[in-house]
Amino acid sequence: MIQTACLVAIGAIAVSALLNLYRLAKGPDVLDRILALDTLVINTIGLVVVIGIWFGTTLYFEVALLFVAVGFLTTIAFCKYLLRGNVIE
Repeated sequence: MIQTACLVAIGAIAVSALLNLYRLAKGPDVLDRILALDTLVINTIGLVVVIGIWFGTTLYFEVALLFVAVGFLTTIAFCKYLLRGNVIE
């Protein structure tokens, strides 16, 4: 039963990632592209967690935590660059 639920979740996340890639490519503004990139990172985190549940190992959860940290820092860096023109003051 958990295998079927994981396959459905992977399919839903894959569709969501494809829609985010479309927004990333066709975004009318830079802010829309940054938001799409951040949402794509969130989809990747969800995909890694579902794969970890499917395989029944905790290694994938540690990878998801690394994606969370990197995704947060890149979003902050992009926003600071757009607002101020530089990342490090």
